[in-house]
Amino acid sequence: MNSPLNSPNKHAHNKIKICVSGAAETGHCGLGALDLAKELGKEIARQGAVLVNGATTGFPFWAAMGAKEEGGICVGISPAASEQEHVDIYKLPLDYMDLIIYTGFGYPGRDLLMTRAADAVVCGCGRIGTIHEFTVAFEDKKPIGVFEGPWAMDEELKTIIENAHRFNPKVVSGSDPKKLLEDIIVLVRKDKLEYKVSKTSSSDTS
Repeated sequence: MNSPLNSPNKHAHNKIKICVSGAAETGHCGLGALDLAKELGKEIARQGAVLVNGATTGFPFWAAMGAKEEGGICVGISPAASEQEHVDIYKLPLDYMDLIIYTGFGYPGRDLLMTRAADAVVCGCGRIGTIHEFTVAFEDKKPIGVFEGPWAMDEELKTIIENAHRFNPKVVSGSDPKKLLEDIIVLVRKDKLEYKVSKTSSSDTS
């Protein structure tokens, strides 16, 4: 079945990459938070995108689980320098990842590489690390989705935006994963070279 991201060019390979940012420990996230994370991951896969996360536990882990259940692709960006360090020192999982990139840069450096490896970032239930990933994506002018749910992070991020006094048209929010992803993908496509070229080519031939 064709996804909305499929290109008419059968050799096209540059899939949209969506980073899922969220808490590794989810005790504060509210009832049903992990199910919502899983549904978010499923929707990323349904819309033909690749899920990128921090190869961690909690909210990002459940999003990856959902993506894999829908046959999606998941790429993890680890703070560790090796698989052994990832498991033994950071106590992070290997499950549900098609590929893990070991950065060796710890959490702050990992966050930078993770958000820059993606075309857009979706922030779910989180803590200080999610705020860091949000601000990096904000400064990089990435499309950002604020996923609303039974957690405080959505309102906290909106407060940060309000207090920053910097209008950003690339930030969207919503509680419906399908609609949120659709809105994000519209923003991503505006920046994608492949989409711009194909759009220009179509208009030239009309």
